[in-house]
Amino acid sequence: MLSVFKALADGTRLDIFRLIAAQEAPICACDVVDRFDVSQPTIAHHLKVLRTAGLITVSRRGVWAYYEVDPRGADLLRVIPGAILPGATSLAAAR
Repeated sequence: MLSVFKALADGTRLDIFRLIAAQEAPICACDVVDRFDVSQPTIAHHLKVLRTAGLITVSRRGVWAYYEVDPRGADLLRVIPGAILPGATSLAAAR
């Protein structure tokens, strides 16, 4: 759980995760790079941190990498409030 917090503590990584989570289909890494004002190597690093934390998965299609939310990571994000605040089942319930 700590790795998830560390991964999402960076504002750019949080924005990248939110972008990926908002997609109905996997998104190409090139499209992620196009939406942020940081270099491709920096985006690649952020994607690796999110992947290592178990929040996203990657699939390769030729030379292209496509990212989507890892269902296990999404499930973890849903249970974190209850793990921190007993009785809370969502962020809205924790307020």
